[in-house]
Amino acid sequence: MVLWTGVAATVVVANAVSGWVHLPGGDSPATPVTTSGSASPAATPVRKTENLLQTGIRQGENKDFPGAARSFKRVLDLEPANKFAWYNLGVIAQHDNRTADARTAYDHALKSDPGFEPALYNKAILLGPTDTDQAIVILRHIVDADPKAATAYLHLGQALARKGRHDEAEDAFGLAVHADPSLRQFVPERFRASASAASTATQAGIKR
Repeated sequence: MVLWTGVAATVVVANAVSGWVHLPGGDSPATPVTTSGSASPAATPVRKTENLLQTGIRQGENKDFPGAARSFKRVLDLEPANKFAWYNLGVIAQHDNRTADARTAYDHALKSDPGFEPALYNKAILLGPTDTDQAIVILRHIVDADPKAATAYLHLGQALARKGRHDEAEDAFGLAVHADPSLRQFVPERFRASASAASTATQAGIKR
């Protein structure tokens, strides 16, 4: 799965969301074929859905967000539960600071696939300032499924720190830095030394 993030490197951790999700080639449904060898009528909507998704992604990458939104909505006209279309509409809404619309879109994507990590991550970022407890639940789910999700660990540490759960925050920051040492600069200063120490201790434990 390819993710696109159109954010500057200096803010990639502080505010970044996962960007456009391309339709994975491995997830593309097989094209039904008739006994004559030609594509069946059922193949037409499937191919149209894929083409619209790719068109919307290209439009989004070219900053044509209204055009991208129209393409993704056309996907939903054909396939109302398409998680990729809902997710990408959420990215557009989040880019436009339409928080409620973004959350609704991510919830639709997660209704189709509760484990869809990009939607989970972006929803956690949305919830962080107003519902930190729920953001923590979601971020823990992500890192449990993907222990190398460095940025999720970083946001988990930030959320835990906001709740005053400093010991847990230190652990999360340490795991973030262990997974990606470049994230150390984004760790709050009061946790930076402990995060580096925790990362070093983790590395030493792995080498044993």
